[in-house]
Amino acid sequence: MLGLAQDWPLLCHKVLDHAATQHARRKIVSCADDQLILTNYGQLRDRALRVAQRLQRQGLKPGDRIATLAASTVRHMEVWYGATGIGAVYHPVNPRLFHDQITFVVNHAADRVMFTDAQYVPLLEKIASKLPTIERYIVLSDAAHMPQTSLRNAVDYESWLDEVDGDYAWAHFDENTAAGLSYTSGTTGRPKGVLYSHRSIVLLSLTINAKDMYGFSARDIVMMAVPMFHANGWSWPFTAPMAGASLVLPGARLDGASLHELIEAHQVTISGGVPTVWQGLLDHLDRTGLPLKHLKRLFIGGSPPSRAMLAAFQERHGVEIINAYGMTEMGPTGTACSLTPETQNLQGEARLALQQRQGRAPFLVEMKIVDDAGNKLPWNDVATGNLRVRGPCIVRRYYRMEDSNVLDEQGFFDTGDVAKIDKNGFMRITDRAKDLIKSGGEWISSIDLENTAQTHPAVAEAAAIAAVHPKWDERPLLFIVRKPDQDLSSDQMVSHLSTRLPKWWLPDAILFLDELPHTATGKLQKTALRERYGNYLVSPGKTPK
Repeated sequence: MLGLAQDWPLLCHKVLDHAATQHARRKIVSCADDQLILTNYGQLRDRALRVAQRLQRQGLKPGDRIATLAASTVRHMEVWYGATGIGAVYHPVNPRLFHDQITFVVNHAADRVMFTDAQYVPLLEKIASKLPTIERYIVLSDAAHMPQTSLRNAVDYESWLDEVDGDYAWAHFDENTAAGLSYTSGTTGRPKGVLYSHRSIVLLSLTINAKDMYGFSARDIVMMAVPMFHANGWSWPFTAPMAGASLVLPGARLDGASLHELIEAHQVTISGGVPTVWQGLLDHLDRTGLPLKHLKRLFIGGSPPSRAMLAAFQERHGVEIINAYGMTEMGPTGTACSLTPETQNLQGEARLALQQRQGRAPFLVEMKIVDDAGNKLPWNDVATGNLRVRGPCIVRRYYRMEDSNVLDEQGFFDTGDVAKIDKNGFMRITDRAKDLIKSGGEWISSIDLENTAQTHPAVAEAAAIAAVHPKWDERPLLFIVRKPDQDLSSDQMVSHLSTRLPKWWLPDAILFLDELPHTATGKLQKTALRERYGNYLVSPGKTPK
């Protein structure tokens, strides 16, 4: 026997319809082209309908992929909703990837159209000849701010949009239709595509809007300091409209002074982003002595906040900090460290220690930790194991990798993280698999860094580890063993790496050793390097010779 409730598909444009109906005049502030664009949910829906109509006129069809290379702006949101409104798939591309990776993900996705901020036009001009599937480039600006460019069929967004009148109705299709495509950072080889459905996006947005997660309301003014290209924008482009929260979209203005100006001018109550962004805000507040009059809650993801950051925001500025955890494959949010009746009375160091944990899973996210044999381990805050997760918003295989079943026999996905969980369900990441380096919330592959270093003719062997950094949480530390009778300096190695890797991947220090530690099987023993040199960037004088 089936229930008799209406069969109502969970589609992304239903979120925008709700926002435009119930919260039409709720403000949206967007920074673009060095200007503030002031709009609201009603106007956002009208323009998203025009995007959908214009995409269809362009010849885009359901299932086609549409690339975006852009910061968090209202125009970027219009493109997402417009694309999903015709059954197409938005594909946010991370501009922090190096050129070969951007080329790979665009070609792997077979994107047909590229929407880009003007600031990324020079980047695209360098690789456009390698992107044969892109039929047209649309620069997210008006005619007055449109740069001169050689990009194929380039046009400014406002002129492109002016070709239609918005007399359009959303398409109808199954809720399991693909809606968004996000790629991993390629830290263990080629980036892998995670394909979200309308259903998974709407379900996740509902889940993370619970009180113990983000808990947005129509009374909140939410600033999205997390870029939309980073892990599906933490789903905030859907969660905030769903709740009717006002939005502040800072675009590329993520420095401390700009963020403070936006927070105070628009009375922001909630924001979220990686620790590096908030350290910049703290530094600005310390330099100027300015207060935070309106900000109440700050969500931090990518890596946990330091205790100094927790204390500064909470004790000096009265801003509650909530550490969150997730990954592209999780849709992307998995946990948030909100307090429970058992923990709400903790004080001092005990409370700060708890707040550095990644937190508890909400409804629709299940977690377990297992040993190397796959045996489930207890939640006793002692046992440490591989963290696995499952749920309706979590990946089951990667895009265009038909043989990539990534689930165990119970349907759990291996996150690649090592964790422990206490009796109250608070999870803490204790290590990262595959020796990744997480700098300012972005991954750096130690393997790629090592392999690139070893392309220098004077290098016999190389190893890279994550070293503690006061601003970026972790930065690469590179170890080099020279070939016999070869002379190689740090400056020469940096010059070699600079032409082959993104600038932010370059190591903060290079140490030359006579030999590197190895295991009995000949593998690099990075644990020994981390134990000895993990604090080198903060206390170089205390490192053993």
